[in-house]
Amino acid sequence: LFVLSLFVLSLCIACLLYLKYDSIFLSSPPQAMYSTNRGTVGGFFLAGRSMVWWPIGASLFASNIGSGHFVGIAGTAAAGGIAIGGYEWNALIFVVVLGWLFVPIYIKAGVVTMPEYLKKRFGGKRIQVYLSVLSLILYIFTKISADIFSGAVFIQLAIGLNLYLAIIILLAITALYTITGGLAAVIYTDTLQTFIMVVGSFILMGFAFSEVGGYDAFMRRYMKAIPSNISYENTVINEKCYTPRNDSFHIFRDAVTGDLPWPGLVFGLSILALWYWCTDQVIVQRCLSGKNMSHVKAGCIMCGYLKLLPMFIIVMPGMISRILYTDVVACVVPEVCQQYCGTAVGCTNVAYPKMVVELMPNGLRGLMLSVMLASLMSSLTSIFNSASTLFTMDIYTKIRSRPSEKELMLAGRAFMVLLIGISIAWVPVVQSAQSGQLFDYIQSVTSYLGPPIAAVFLLAVFCKRVNEQGAFWGLMVGLLTGLSRMIAEFAYGTGNCVTPSNCPFIICGIHYLYFAMILFGVSAIVILAVSFMTKPIPDVHLYRLCWSLRNSKEERIDLDADEEQDKADEKDEESVNEESEEEPGCFKKAYNWFCGLDQQKGPKLSKEEEEALKKKLTDTSETPLWRNVVNINGIILLAVAVFCHAFFA
Repeated sequence: LFVLSLFVLSLCIACLLYLKYDSIFLSSPPQAMYSTNRGTVGGFFLAGRSMVWWPIGASLFASNIGSGHFVGIAGTAAAGGIAIGGYEWNALIFVVVLGWLFVPIYIKAGVVTMPEYLKKRFGGKRIQVYLSVLSLILYIFTKISADIFSGAVFIQLAIGLNLYLAIIILLAITALYTITGGLAAVIYTDTLQTFIMVVGSFILMGFAFSEVGGYDAFMRRYMKAIPSNISYENTVINEKCYTPRNDSFHIFRDAVTGDLPWPGLVFGLSILALWYWCTDQVIVQRCLSGKNMSHVKAGCIMCGYLKLLPMFIIVMPGMISRILYTDVVACVVPEVCQQYCGTAVGCTNVAYPKMVVELMPNGLRGLMLSVMLASLMSSLTSIFNSASTLFTMDIYTKIRSRPSEKELMLAGRAFMVLLIGISIAWVPVVQSAQSGQLFDYIQSVTSYLGPPIAAVFLLAVFCKRVNEQGAFWGLMVGLLTGLSRMIAEFAYGTGNCVTPSNCPFIICGIHYLYFAMILFGVSAIVILAVSFMTKPIPDVHLYRLCWSLRNSKEERIDLDADEEQDKADEKDEESVNEESEEEPGCFKKAYNWFCGLDQQKGPKLSKEEEEALKKKLTDTSETPLWRNVVNINGIILLAVAVFCHAFFA
């Protein structure tokens, strides 16, 4: 009841924030920003480059860390030790790469979405459609299904419900949250919830280390955390399946026998980090909202320092959970695991939720659970909205050339229902994949689909010779190669230590981080080969779109300039038609608001205002003093990253 009451309270806060502050947070003079509106298709929002550094840093961290991280990272740590913390510390390097190398190009290009950047850089429509379809695939296979599963694990442990009943309840409350909350409230409540999660995690870390007797006792007792039941049906399980690894307290592990081999962690993970931190829409959008480049860089630095925390507040508590609840978290007998957590391949995913439920005092336990679930639901709301927007704007509009606003909104909602259905159907695969370790599953799927995108963006920014044909065929070859590995792996099953998969070594035997390196290399070679065999893009179309031409002052002629002009003319026609529409009645207004079909229109910008806004949105100038301050801090952050890796290497 306490958990439920706190959760209802968080919903009420979200609603109040939406009703009271929506206009303050999102509405400024038109020269400063565009206002969001959940009832319009064009409700994509860029905060007019008015955000200061600390909300950017907090929002970057909040967007990255969620309940899926607490379930997935702690579970993998319980099974294999601290190496998974290297995933978090790798971000310290790539937030600097994001702020110093990629964001200046995106800002100078004057774009607000990543597909829009590729469209300006290469022209054409097929790369934009491909990115949208691939994003939807990744949403289904990683974000939505993994978030649903991790939330259901928390509910299952806290209340004792069946996993699928927990999923239904989770989605029902999420639907309520979506209708009543509003995405503006979600952005701000996310930051608050993440703050409470971090504070709660520090408290839990304190309880955990106190319970095991300190850091030295933690290291000693983890190596002895062996389950009592190690045999079934006259079969004795192999010792390596339940004994903690000898290298559990090392980040860098053997290149051949390691579960996270060091070359994969250094190079393969860097490719995935490049894709996530430097090209993902959710992450980049927060940087694009910065007041100026110094604020963007400072926000990236703040996020980098926050990313130091998961090793201590998630990874190590996950390992302590194995010490305290060895028979549950480290179970290896399929029947026993099925009894404890409903999954035969292992129960490491319950490591963190088990500690929250068992170790924290009543009040803190309820607060932690309610905040994690509320954060998860707001995350799902954002994902559902992004997915439906991608579908309606980049796919549905290609099927229907002139759909009405209402038709697009209904199509988006219908697609959302389909998306949820597919994601629920995929949950059993998430449960059993990668020996039941959620985070390994997410990273493996990302390794099969993300590297080609990383290759395209990296070469698009740093090699002006790359053209549309090269980028497209590189993406296609990369997609087919990645899907062949992913489909084969899921067809054969990933198996686990007790019951290994019979997938051929040539397909599944290569570690997913090594596969990411191979896939990135193949994609890059195809991109470069096809580009050099075809006609280059003239420089007049590339000014301020790639690194070598980033400081050019000449006017750029966009490859999609004609299409943009047609869209502008259409928009003018629509605004004239909308002005002549009758004012809807009270009941119609209430219906439109409830269904998200209401439309609040801001004043139309004059040409001078549009030019001033464009100049502001593409300005990357910095005050010399603050430029030096953030540059020095960037160097310090990189030094901290090197030290942390070396200390735990």
